[in-house]
Amino acid sequence: MNDINKTQEKKALNKKATIAGIFYIFVQLLVRGISFIATPIYSRLVSKAQYGELRVFESWLSILVPILSLSMYKSVARAKYDFREDYAEYISSVQGLSYLIISISYLFVTLFFREQIKNFIGINDLLYVFMILYTYSHASFLYFQARESQMLRYKQSVLLSTFTMVPATLLSIALLYLGNRKGALDELVNLRVIGYYTPQIICGLLVAFLMFRQGGFSINKKYWKYAVLFSLPLIPETLSILIMNQADKIMIQKLVGNEFTGVFSLAATISFIIWILEDATWHAFMPWLFEKLDRGEIDEIQKPWDYLASVFGFFSWALVILAPELIYIMGGKKYSEAVYLVAPMVTGTLFRMFSYSFTAIENYQRKTTYCALGSAIAMLTNLSLNYIMISNYGYQAAAYTTAFSYFVLMVIQGFFEKKVCGTRCVSLKKTILMSVLFLMINELTVLTYSFVPYIRWIIFVIAASLVMWYLWPKIIKILKELRR
Repeated sequence: MNDINKTQEKKALNKKATIAGIFYIFVQLLVRGISFIATPIYSRLVSKAQYGELRVFESWLSILVPILSLSMYKSVARAKYDFREDYAEYISSVQGLSYLIISISYLFVTLFFREQIKNFIGINDLLYVFMILYTYSHASFLYFQARESQMLRYKQSVLLSTFTMVPATLLSIALLYLGNRKGALDELVNLRVIGYYTPQIICGLLVAFLMFRQGGFSINKKYWKYAVLFSLPLIPETLSILIMNQADKIMIQKLVGNEFTGVFSLAATISFIIWILEDATWHAFMPWLFEKLDRGEIDEIQKPWDYLASVFGFFSWALVILAPELIYIMGGKKYSEAVYLVAPMVTGTLFRMFSYSFTAIENYQRKTTYCALGSAIAMLTNLSLNYIMISNYGYQAAAYTTAFSYFVLMVIQGFFEKKVCGTRCVSLKKTILMSVLFLMINELTVLTYSFVPYIRWIIFVIAASLVMWYLWPKIIKILKELRR
């Protein structure tokens, strides 16, 4: 009887995770895809130098939020299992600690190093104010997303994303259009920041208030200690990953200039397509993975992960073979040289996604120091290679150095996963073989750019048809579950 109950529990978990995950992925692609769809408009409303300046500003924002919040939102996933009865109170209390640390940090910087920071980052007073407000609001948004994802609840997260990103995108485009019409060409960066980040800041602060209200405005040293001990080792990991994601654009700006940063950033936007897919899928997959680890059902992890890895390998190849068309749509002829950066960029993003499975298992086991160590090694590799290669071979080299660094990250984290668990939850050998295979396929696909375009399109249609033929039985099974 117990075996029957366990089987039913497994089916219930898989069904709930599948349905919730598919719903989350679909809507996240819709909502977050709005920003991607708007890229062709942005790239035509601002100059290449301004586009590069905006992307560098975004890079700094993505680095500052996890640093100043101490990345304590990452403890939310594991805290579900350690504070089941006081989950809302835990999140509220730890969010309050993040706000306290952010406030102290900005107060210190504003009083003593404001001008130096502004000059180093390359921002004015307006952007500095928006940077501060966004740090608070986005930290709360990360807490909220982590909670909803771990509870397999996605409706509120989807609604919040929709009511944030749609107004943000439309308002920023409207302000850029008016700026061009009125001849305020020197103010386009400011206008885009005002339009894009104002709705996000308002919604983020509203979410913060709601989570404080749900959990109570409490100071709980037990929760603070738990979050700090869990998250502090993750700060080097988070910072390392973010630096690897953003350092190439920042270093190109410092070493070469904003215009080349704009070209590189547009190519990075293409890799952002697969990043959206990976991020949405991973946030749907991780709660299921944690439940399997919690139940000791390690042998049931490898097969679903192989399936996901193969699917994303195909997606990366699809972006490479269609890169000439995508670059033209995104930016036009002035960005045509970006096409040769797509293959290494999307392949590097694929390597990063492969490393997720190893770091998630280490995080579940609370062995966050291993995550930090592996990420720090990969980051130092990336920074060193970026400086050497960009200086000697130009901005294009950054695409390859970052891809190589993600491969290093994947191998190191795979090695640590065995050390942490004592057994393999995900095969490192198989992951490396798949990585090398997709790298070779993507790089060889670049040779097809000299072909007549319709030949590439035929190759893509044939390959997509074969993949769909393989996936169709699985899609039918999922649709049947959704109907029930």
